[in-house]
Amino acid sequence: MAVQEAGQGAGAGKDAHGGGCTCGDCPHGARAGHRKALAAFLHQRDGFAAGKGLPAAVAHSASASRQWVSDELTQSAAEVADRSRAEGRAWLARLWKSTLRVVWGATVLLLMVQALTAIRAGWTAARTAGLLAALVTAAALSAASWYHRERGGVLAPVIGEDNRLSTSRAVATAWVLFTAFAVLTLAGQLAAASGHRERDALIAGLDLARGAGMVTVLAVVCVVAVLVRRVVGLRVQGQRLQKVRAHRPRAADLLTDDSGRGNFADIQYVVISAVALVFGLVRLARRPEQLPDLPWGLAVVVLVSAATYLAGKYAEGGRPVVLSVVRAREAGDLDGPIRTGDDIEIRGVGFVPPGAGSADRLSRMVVRIGAVNVHVPLVPVTGGFSNPSDTVLTVPVPAEVEPGRVEVQVVTAAGLETNRMAVDITE
Repeated sequence: MAVQEAGQGAGAGKDAHGGGCTCGDCPHGARAGHRKALAAFLHQRDGFAAGKGLPAAVAHSASASRQWVSDELTQSAAEVADRSRAEGRAWLARLWKSTLRVVWGATVLLLMVQALTAIRAGWTAARTAGLLAALVTAAALSAASWYHRERGGVLAPVIGEDNRLSTSRAVATAWVLFTAFAVLTLAGQLAAASGHRERDALIAGLDLARGAGMVTVLAVVCVVAVLVRRVVGLRVQGQRLQKVRAHRPRAADLLTDDSGRGNFADIQYVVISAVALVFGLVRLARRPEQLPDLPWGLAVVVLVSAATYLAGKYAEGGRPVVLSVVRAREAGDLDGPIRTGDDIEIRGVGFVPPGAGSADRLSRMVVRIGAVNVHVPLVPVTGGFSNPSDTVLTVPVPAEVEPGRVEVQVVTAAGLETNRMAVDITE
């Protein structure tokens, strides 16, 4: 019996961390747990939207059933959010191995390209120096990846405070790595050079007159990366920009805004920088004895792209604003003043911050009516929610609100407070 129980216990442990693991103790379990919780939430939301699953005790009252549904969805959304954050942490923890494979795969690709191009031209000291520079760069990135293995490996420096990939940091990092690789290539050739003229020529390849374009671009993209972090931080602290933390970074963050929509400023910055980097790599391959001399025309194009990206960061965002508050009226209802127990419709802009469209973020929205904080109820429809939305919120006026003139204010999921709008509540 003891042997059988031990075997069953071992088998249960194996099954718990096998294909159906949902405990979150392992990466696969975190992913499976999130998918299971999300599927359950979507089924529950669509069921409530179709009028299914309501208990008889609240089915007779529209306001009671709406509040009960909202509370149930809020609890389920919190479970989904917890699972999503656990999956994000597990994903970052195992990402560092993938970054290592990419780094060393790029090194092997460089070796293959050099071997193919050397069939007719022959192997040169510049090719050896380039390969050694790639090995040194890959080793340094591998060490950094292991050190930041809990934060995504090589990607750790380009992940912003909002847990998204930063476009400005990614572009600046690419230029820094390219410059370091070019200098290491020159250093390798200089170490292998035997004649004075050859060494003097290699040292002359580092002259500013030859690499002025690349040095200028490098300086500008690094300054832009620092400025963007400062600008975003100041705008968030000054309540002029709403930022919510993502559950995990995604590659699409480099080309989209926080809500996942394509962003022109980000796209043009990445595309133009990538084109300039490709041109620089070709110049380095053709003339490895000097820094890649980016033409000033191409350098100016990159600078204009960086200025456009920075201007886009200054222009994005804005504070949420309440424009009006009216009494919500259903079909067949009589017109009248706002009374305690009525629903009010708050119209404005910016109530849902970019990236805060998930149910757990929507459930955090609050409306202050006088001294009473009213949580905005979640009203499900098939495929989403009709309340709250970015421009309209509907909340009931609780009995705790005293009749008279009161002020209405919205607090978004990002913590920003709107302006106050005065309304009259009658008995």
